[in-house]
Amino acid sequence: MSKINNINERVKREFYLYLNEAKGFCDSTVNQIANAINLYEDFTKSSDFSTFNKDKAIEFKDWLEKRKYRGKTISVTTYYTYLSHLRKFFTWLCMQAGYKSKINPDSVDYLRISKKEKRIATQPTPRKYPSLKDVLDLIKSIPVNTEIDKRDRALIAFTLLSGMRDKAIVTLPLNCFDEENLIINQNPRQDVQTKFSKQITTILFKFDDGLLQIILRWVKYLKDKGFTPDDPMFPKTKSMQSEDGLSFEVSDKVEPYFWKGTGSIRKIFQERAKKADLPYFPPHSFRHLAIDLAVKRCENGAQIKAVSQNFGHEKVATTFSAYANYEPDRLSEILKSIDFNGEANFKNDDALGEIKDLLHQLIKNKQ
Repeated sequence: MSKINNINERVKREFYLYLNEAKGFCDSTVNQIANAINLYEDFTKSSDFSTFNKDKAIEFKDWLEKRKYRGKTISVTTYYTYLSHLRKFFTWLCMQAGYKSKINPDSVDYLRISKKEKRIATQPTPRKYPSLKDVLDLIKSIPVNTEIDKRDRALIAFTLLSGMRDKAIVTLPLNCFDEENLIINQNPRQDVQTKFSKQITTILFKFDDGLLQIILRWVKYLKDKGFTPDDPMFPKTKSMQSEDGLSFEVSDKVEPYFWKGTGSIRKIFQERAKKADLPYFPPHSFRHLAIDLAVKRCENGAQIKAVSQNFGHEKVATTFSAYANYEPDRLSEILKSIDFNGEANFKNDDALGEIKDLLHQLIKNKQ
């Protein structure tokens, strides 16, 4: 391991403070950037950052590309990510006092990969996700004998019909769900942990009335049980002290406390699938299914835009490229099912325009 360079350490602290406080980056993102900077220091043996130049950038890329971790070289995606993080750091550094005259901003541009490699690195990979039948079979396999059974059935149904991220689900209080209008207010001000702390208004999809009724009955059950509006919609399992008083045992009831993380929800999905002898699909894969089911039911660009917004996406392209992850042929099939009659109407349909541009880009990348 390289020796510590105190000057570098001071600069890094300033940069991480800048990312947190000025740019609003979360700790996990800052940690990823820090890993990239630490790799650069390993390569240079902790030489001063002020010695960075285009030659070092090129040499580092070669070193990083050939570097092995657990016997394997890194993927082109990881390679691209490390360089992007490092480029962010040196772009900031070359504007700081004491470094402006030492680092040529043009040298930072050498921390890039080829256009071909970038296309490979940024190409979305189609994700495996369950079918609607898989979800229905999973829920049907769960008996309704205890509170835990009721909660788990409602949790699985809600994960699909809301299409929400698991972190937002486990932090959702009852008062953020309007069961009469099926509206979910993912409000960070009420400690709902959404991506980038964005407030998102979501309406439950009606893919299956049976699933919807399971959710509504669960909410009514909690309210009848005495849960307050600030209590979790999906509470943790109640722990009880064993008879010998030396340990805690899991009960068959819930208590009005939020889970501390998303590990418990993933464990529920995994254990329920195992008991039913069904394939396990993680909670986030249900979001992919929800997008697929919703898009298939769209008849025009306005509906596609509404679906995209329901998932918290500002652009339709985000929905298709990051989640739907359709291959060009599948995306083309969707487009062919949409009525494009009237060139003027198409030009005025922003959602269809975004999809058309995305399709062209996907086909271009595949060539």
